[in-house]
Amino acid sequence: MDFNAYQKSLSSQLRGIECPFPESEYNQRLRRVRDGMADADYGALLLTDPADIFYLTGYSTFEVSVHVALAVTQDDMLLQVPSIEMGPAMVTTRVARVSGYRWEGIGEVLEPLVQILNDGVETVAIDAWHGSLRQGVLEGLKARLPGVRFVNNGGLLKRIRIVKSPAELDYLRESARITGVGLQAACAAVRPGVTDNEIAAAGAKALIEAGSEFMSMQPIVTTGRRSSVIHCNHKRTVVQEGDPVFLEFGAAWQRYTAPMMQTIVAGGTPSSEMRRVFDGCRRIVDALLETVRPGVTFDEAAQRAELALQPLAGKVFFSGVYGYTVGAQFPPSWVEGSGFIAKGGNTEFAPGMVFHLPICLRVPGQWGIGCSETVIVTEKGAEPITQNPWTLGS
Repeated sequence: MDFNAYQKSLSSQLRGIECPFPESEYNQRLRRVRDGMADADYGALLLTDPADIFYLTGYSTFEVSVHVALAVTQDDMLLQVPSIEMGPAMVTTRVARVSGYRWEGIGEVLEPLVQILNDGVETVAIDAWHGSLRQGVLEGLKARLPGVRFVNNGGLLKRIRIVKSPAELDYLRESARITGVGLQAACAAVRPGVTDNEIAAAGAKALIEAGSEFMSMQPIVTTGRRSSVIHCNHKRTVVQEGDPVFLEFGAAWQRYTAPMMQTIVAGGTPSSEMRRVFDGCRRIVDALLETVRPGVTFDEAAQRAELALQPLAGKVFFSGVYGYTVGAQFPPSWVEGSGFIAKGGNTEFAPGMVFHLPICLRVPGQWGIGCSETVIVTEKGAEPITQNPWTLGS
């Protein structure tokens, strides 16, 4: 049985049974996208980011290293997947037109795309800044479609995805609940003599048992001096008495992730300097919770948070991003990328936006303290959906 026969067999039995939203929600999303295309005078939209494709179709898989594309025009839509992904395409989507190509035959992707993009299309919008758009595919399409202009889509999908529907918010709340379960289990495993791997294992087990799907990022656990280095992870390091153990988890529920950071001091007795930095994290998050509300710009919130950071600014490393949007994502990251609370951002907060506030302050070569919340922007302000206990004690 080849992948075409496999497609027909699955389509007749399991078509769309794992699609995470009703058809009406996808129709609304597609209508907003097509309206945006019309306003920008795009004849077609070519999407290759797995999260964008998921947003419009429900297509979900853990294999995100292969070429997958969604071509959208005002009258048509084509989902293109390799042979090994025909199963997920049938089970997780209801897209009428699904085109397969041999996994080992990447050159076969061009002709189906040429056909849909050659039907009276003058301008094709692409995400020129996303790594999923292969140079060979783009150059091949340009060579075969000399009369078509390829332009950057200007963040069309990002502007739409940044505001979540009620159903999306429900999924994020469930993710937040499971994230908390995992962190609680990991914190309970913190004690001198265990390794960071053992703590991560306890948390991962709890996340999966509580219902998490495969995560966009695996549980992050670092201890001691390694916690002062951004984006390290567990590496068989033994926890010592008095070490801060930094944890950052994010459960996936229908691909939606609400992350949270905690820091626990092994033995339960933080130093006065650790408490000072921890209090700085609390002060920054409180400043954001007080500032984030509809009508306020991302820049204004970042400016308030920077004032709260100021007493520690010369001592700690901080990334400069006080918040980033989260939603439905795939490995290697749960960062949605549709909005960042940082200086210079002139976008205004709006109800339905969801941000992780990733406040981790690192003293180089010594340790790091991180504590965060994921919040929903409501008409009244920022509502935390994670439940950080805000304590350094274990």
